Amino acid sequence: MGRSSATGVTPDYWDEACRHLVKRDRVMKKLIPAFGEARLQSRSDAFTTLARSIIGQQISVKTAQAAWGKFSALIGGSANRVQPAAVLALPDGALRAAGLSARKVDYLCDLAQNFEAGKVHVRQWSQMDDETIIDELVAIRGIGRWTAEMFLIFHLMRPNVMPLDDPRLLKGISENYFSGEPVSRAEAREVGDAWAPYRSVATWYIWRSLDPLPVE
Repeated sequence: MGRSSATGVTPDYWDEACRHLVKRDRVMKKLIPAFGEARLQSRSDAFTTLARSIIGQQISVKTAQAAWGKFSALIGGSANRVQPAAVLALPDGALRAAGLSARKVDYLCDLAQNFEAGKVHVRQWSQMDDETIIDELVAIRGIGRWTAEMFLIFHLMRPNVMPLDDPRLLKGISENYFSGEPVSRAEAREVGDAWAPYRSVATWYIWRSLDPLPVE
């Protein structure tokens, strides 16, 4: 799946993907060299990644980081790993006291229950296609298609995901391919046709074009 490094796991396909994209796409030919040796890295386990996504919904990155710090400290986990059983062991009031909304508490408990009950087939994911995994994830309360696609890119490191519901991807395509003119999902999908089978990698570089800091 990937190579281990001091800070996480990097996809084995990254260099091949970059060579492919540089040959196929005029924008990627400029963007990829501009960001040097930066790579996507996956650090956390599946449950932690999804829990962090739920906590970060509809709040700023800075606020989300603070909320995650309070949450992980409360349940006795590290910033990079929390356990479903630890979430279920706490009363809702304790989770609310950490600053989480009632809705997010419900979502986190439902996520933990799905993991504890084995309703998510983590060990089988490597044999499942992207859409099948997305279907499994969106059945959990609080996880929509966008969150599932982010999980496929950042945790499972699937190479060919294109999250057309992501406003930053559409903004980046607009700026890099259409001189800032608004783009439709259909137009964005057409741009992505040239990126296949490495749409995830191209998406990552589009995000980098908007924000030079690494997307994690």
